[in-house]
Amino acid sequence: MPKTAFLRPIRRVVADPMVSFGGLLRDWLPRQRWFAGKDRPVTELGLLSMTELFPGCLHLLVRTGHAPAPTRGGVPGGDCYQLLLGVRANLSPRLGRALIGRAEQGPFAGLTVYDALQDPRSAQLLLERLRHPGSAGPLRFECDPSVPVPGGLPPRLLDAEQSNSSLVYGDEFILKLFRRVQPGVNPDLEVPGALAGQGCGRVPAPVAWFRTTHPQEATLGVLQPYLRDASDGWTLALRALATGDDFTAQAHELGRATAEVHLALASAFPTGAHDESGRTAAGMTERLDSAAHCVPALGPFVPRLRCAFGALVACDPGPPAQRIHGDLHLGQVLRAGREWFVIDFEGEPSRPLAERRSLQSPVRDIAGMLRSFDYAARQRRPWRPQWARRCREAFCAGYAARAGWDPRKKHGLLRAYETDRAVYEVLYEARHRPDWLPVPMAAIERLAVRGD
Repeated sequence: MPKTAFLRPIRRVVADPMVSFGGLLRDWLPRQRWFAGKDRPVTELGLLSMTELFPGCLHLLVRTGHAPAPTRGGVPGGDCYQLLLGVRANLSPRLGRALIGRAEQGPFAGLTVYDALQDPRSAQLLLERLRHPGSAGPLRFECDPSVPVPGGLPPRLLDAEQSNSSLVYGDEFILKLFRRVQPGVNPDLEVPGALAGQGCGRVPAPVAWFRTTHPQEATLGVLQPYLRDASDGWTLALRALATGDDFTAQAHELGRATAEVHLALASAFPTGAHDESGRTAAGMTERLDSAAHCVPALGPFVPRLRCAFGALVACDPGPPAQRIHGDLHLGQVLRAGREWFVIDFEGEPSRPLAERRSLQSPVRDIAGMLRSFDYAARQRRPWRPQWARRCREAFCAGYAARAGWDPRKKHGLLRAYETDRAVYEVLYEARHRPDWLPVPMAAIERLAVRGD
């Protein structure tokens, strides 16, 4: 297909497309893993932009409005989502899982609507967009000209649970599409690009990306090299637990790798003064109170958890604030051969983009990884607390060997950040995976009652 065919904006549609799509999306969106408003009814659904990427495939940015949530003080919430919708007269049986529904009215009446990311043809044409920089309506496709991306790579959509959608092309590249879109540059584009400029080999560099200029500038997707022979840290940890193998050597090397990434981040971006402990403690306390409103099981522990946060004011402030990963755990690291790589710098998608791009204490990343070792140890019965404790010690030792300071000597700081992470986990599990709620609640009890 000629390149010009990929740059054609959508034909003007007189009728509102949401007349065709609105009812279907109200039913379909809450069932998607990446939809953040599962606990709040969708009260509004509006179209922000629509672009025809190629015949039969529409790119949409839609705004969802939600009923007031207790955690937001009765203020109505809302989000912007990126969708790729296929529209055709009839859907092939092989795309049955992609079906959204059949439009009954509006400009697309009588057409079948489906998730185009599950269509191999649409996925291949999306890659062609990225291979040929240019514009389509408000969309801008850009790439690193020094890294050639071959055409014709077969796509496959990853089924793993995540807050976005990822396509792997020929086991050579992986495209992450951000489902929940916020204005600004996404850290998952900004940070790996900056680290590549520092010569940091621990993070795959962006190869191509696309963004929108309407209604506001925002990153929509990033293409990076795919580490085909790599295994994620979560899988490796569970495998070690299942076979009874020791994981401390890998944890030690992971600590070193994490320190290397933090050092590169401190060189690539400006650093700040030591984290403002009073403001940090206030933010942690606010998140705790909000979570306790949603998860009553937290209630009995709230006073002691507040003490852990309040202790930040008097404890060692730790290292200077800097750019960090923001959501570091075993699922965000890959091991290929003998090397660890760090991926997914988007941060916690539920938090504002400005916060995710702000300077923070690197202890927050460390606490996230320590919590992840605890999660892994509790996936099998009998629980293996000693396994988690050894891995935590090894990780901190590896980090200290490379960073020049030891997280274990920042006890008050580390306890506060680990507690904050556990509170986040409690709220997440209560909303998305209630069966997993006992895992972070066990940490809450440990951190609040025993205070170790």
